[in-house]
Amino acid sequence: MAHDRSTVESVVQLYFDGLYEGSADKIGEAFHPSADLRWHEKGELKVVKVPDWLDMIRKRPSAKAQGKAREDVIVTIDRSHEATAFVKVRCQLPPRYFTDYLVAMKLSDGWQIVSKSYRYDTKE
Repeated sequence: MAHDRSTVESVVQLYFDGLYEGSADKIGEAFHPSADLRWHEKGELKVVKVPDWLDMIRKRPSAKAQGKAREDVIVTIDRSHEATAFVKVRCQLPPRYFTDYLVAMKLSDGWQIVSKSYRYDTKE
């Protein structure tokens, strides 16, 4: 089923839904295949390409299946152009609580996330 990605908010919601449901298909639709994820861990920059991340998602139990709380919010959207946006979001996969910085672009078939940098805190 094709999702409506006519607005940047719609593609971010698709990302949120995919994260919570553990749906690699939804996340794969939200992200451009060439995108990557970047984070800082133990003094080093870590990078994973979206196809590798989707494989990891397919192998882990979803937060929804585990009955974990869902809380995700768009903190801010900064649009420098009608086809480019920087989006700061907060979401959680307890015990990890994330702040994501997403770059989204409106491409020929709609909005897609082309880059994600993030950090997280762990809370028990």
